[in-house]
Amino acid sequence: MPLTLAQMDAAAAALDAVLPLERPADVALSAFFRTRNKLGGRDRAFVAEAVYGVLRRLRSLEFVAGRRAARPLLMAWLARHGGVNQREVAALLLPTELEQFRAAKAVNLDGESLALRLDLPDWLFERLHAEYGERLPALMEALNRPAPLDLRVNTLKGDRVAVLAQLTADGIRAEAMPYAPQGIRLADKIALQRHPLFVAGAIEVQDEGSQLLSLITGARRGEMVCDFCAGAGGKTLALGAQMHNTGRLYAFDISPKRLANLKPRLARSGLSNVHPQLLTGEHDARIKRLAGKFDRVLVDAPCSGLGTLRRNPDLKWRQSPESVAELTQKQTAILASASRLVKPGGSLVYATCSLLSEENQGIVAAFAETHPEFTQVPVGERLRGHCPALAGAESLQLAPDTQGTDGFFAALWVRR
Repeated sequence: MPLTLAQMDAAAAALDAVLPLERPADVALSAFFRTRNKLGGRDRAFVAEAVYGVLRRLRSLEFVAGRRAARPLLMAWLARHGGVNQREVAALLLPTELEQFRAAKAVNLDGESLALRLDLPDWLFERLHAEYGERLPALMEALNRPAPLDLRVNTLKGDRVAVLAQLTADGIRAEAMPYAPQGIRLADKIALQRHPLFVAGAIEVQDEGSQLLSLITGARRGEMVCDFCAGAGGKTLALGAQMHNTGRLYAFDISPKRLANLKPRLARSGLSNVHPQLLTGEHDARIKRLAGKFDRVLVDAPCSGLGTLRRNPDLKWRQSPESVAELTQKQTAILASASRLVKPGGSLVYATCSLLSEENQGIVAAFAETHPEFTQVPVGERLRGHCPALAGAESLQLAPDTQGTDGFFAALWVRR
């Protein structure tokens, strides 16, 4: 479908709403769409694509446009990444905008810094380049592409072969994931909320890397298991299915809103062994009462989220060295608190969706020094029967350029 003036105007207005970057881009964009409830599905899709496209390439587009302003940034994105040519947009643009479009198309970035060409702030470029070196351009190219739509089959309601057959019969292009045994990847972004498989609870949206965290946790029938930072519950639901709806599965979180978002997903899933619990923090009295009772504890800790830039490109502009330092203090405290729940012989998993070693290996090393009662175990031991390609891994380190997932890290301990 050809681009329309209304779409361009809406995209520029949405960018105006999002670009202060004072709150998450998805929250700001959702609020914008509520004020523009007459926008059709195609219009909304274009607006979202343009907003996230600008956020992915914000540094280079700002350089090309000469300033951080919605309309010039939109012209620069259309010219360089929007998949349209001058003839297609000429009738929609003012003379000054057409000139901006032409000028943006002609800019050569070859002589500019690698940080600018990779669309990273300098502080983040320095840290990632120190860790990834020559691999960083390939990693950022993958992170600057939109993520696919990943699904997990709920084994209480179906199996992957049958679900794939149903999706194919419905004209939805889908394939089995290479690592997660219940994972399905869709070729196209589609609205699934009304699909019979989703309504029935047979499928849930969950990135492949996130699905592997549940496998590393290794929950089994009849056990006591805790998802310590449950959020909206994607991993909680996966753990409950692994437990065959037996035992007791606690979903802890400090956010009432996140736990409220778990309720409809829980209802669809068919699980009855999940016990959501609102905590006041890592020193909540419930943690003391339940100390030493759990077979498995999963800590998917709050983090910078820099492994999820395919979905949340605004994070590279909203995070800072100071915010990462605050997060590492929080991660240390949360992991120490969660470890108290683990009984002798029980397992503890620490995970993030970060690419930074200070949130990953740094936290693991610090925990090892202060908690000698825990022995680190290779995560590959838990993955061997599910995905042999990862059987030799000491810790889980996933990225979109190598495994096609979000960036994930996980480490595993057993309490002596």
